[in-house]
Amino acid sequence: MTGQGRPTIAMVAPTLGILGGQAVQAQVLADHLRGEGYDVRFVPIDPPLPEAVRWLKRFRFVRTLANECLYVPSLARLRHADIVHVYSASYWSFLLAPLPALLMARRFGKPVLLNYHSGEAADHLARWGSLVHPWLRMADRIVVPSKYLQDVFARYGYRTEVIPNMVDTSRFRYRPRTPLRPHCLSTRNLEPHYGVEQALIAYALLKTAFPDAVLTVAGGGSQEGELRQLARALDLTGVRFLGRVEPEGMPALYDSADIFLNASYVDNQPLSLLEAMASGLPIVTTGVGDIPHMMGDGAYGALVPAGDPAAMAKAATALLEQPERALLMAQRAHQALDRYDWSSVRAEWARAYEELQRKPGMRRAA
Repeated sequence: MTGQGRPTIAMVAPTLGILGGQAVQAQVLADHLRGEGYDVRFVPIDPPLPEAVRWLKRFRFVRTLANECLYVPSLARLRHADIVHVYSASYWSFLLAPLPALLMARRFGKPVLLNYHSGEAADHLARWGSLVHPWLRMADRIVVPSKYLQDVFARYGYRTEVIPNMVDTSRFRYRPRTPLRPHCLSTRNLEPHYGVEQALIAYALLKTAFPDAVLTVAGGGSQEGELRQLARALDLTGVRFLGRVEPEGMPALYDSADIFLNASYVDNQPLSLLEAMASGLPIVTTGVGDIPHMMGDGAYGALVPAGDPAAMAKAATALLEQPERALLMAQRAHQALDRYDWSSVRAEWARAYEELQRKPGMRRAA
């Protein structure tokens, strides 16, 4: 224990080298906990490769093997923690990162808080059987960011606690979009389940009514070449692909845009929407995962079906034609951010850690 009686927490999570919501959330939580007097020791699931062998990163499977060879031995550091806090995604990521941490924590007799974030949980729990359920039962506590994920886990007999994701609103400048311009923004990684191609098609449709429309696409991923080719095939003008943007560059990016487009097919509680809400951006988004709850069932942003770019373009057009309505939705969205502030979740994290200290092995399953 630290001198103030706070537990020492080993936080097993991705670094910002794997840019995404989990990495950002882990960093934000660790910073806040340290400010409260916790001793947080970060154990990256993606430790840096020695400089002499960094060329291995060019080869996908060799890179994964090299990463595991560094990551698994680093988990010996868990023996010095009071609590092990493990961030988790789904599928192979679950087997490669959370599972070794669960096994090592069990070996050292440490209580484990599994913080599961993936919007793909329903498919993961349904199809992966023995590759997921025996290992989930090793966690002493499962925390998820949304009621949506809590309901998914409950269908398989798991009791979970909801502690929402956080957004630091002080990093973002809220400004009313008056006048509202057809300056659109997408900040999702360029992977199939985020549906960025649908946002491109929606933008193409929007541009027929608003020739001065522009679209900024921020993010990297496996579909970057395919999406650039789609933009050329659609003969789109006004599209900028920025690639990866570091967290410190995001506030200015949101500030430069007027409408946020999110076309994901699968999602949970995306940080990108929270950042758009903090910036005052009117939002058009698919209603998957926890997004309908985040959007107040349409009061804070326009909800459209997944895979329907025409509906997305129509919703964006409606906002541009009714700027007073768009402004009101953005104002309501900004006011709803209190639930995602550190001041709101601080006590929930403190209670979760305190209960783990008092009652190791308090995991519940039907």
